[in-house]
Amino acid sequence: MQTYTRQQLALRNGQDKPEIWIAYQGIIYDVTASRLWKNGKHYEHWAGQDLTEELVDAPHTEKVFGRFSAIGKLV
Repeated sequence: MQTYTRQQLALRNGQDKPEIWIAYQGIIYDVTASRLWKNGKHYEHWAGQDLTEELVDAPHTEKVFGRFSAIGKLV
């Protein structure tokens, strides 16, 4: 699996580049096709970030990441 830095992840925010990526527990997921991440925003969360700590407040569990392709590791 390819590795990416936080800076590379930050560019995949739906604004700077067309890809919309998020990270959770060191794995980067491509959420570009999700209608819930349109324009890089999902409720109060922004793409291009590690959302591991924010999952605590989410109304869903980590199983939601199974819907998306894991495309890399965050280093």
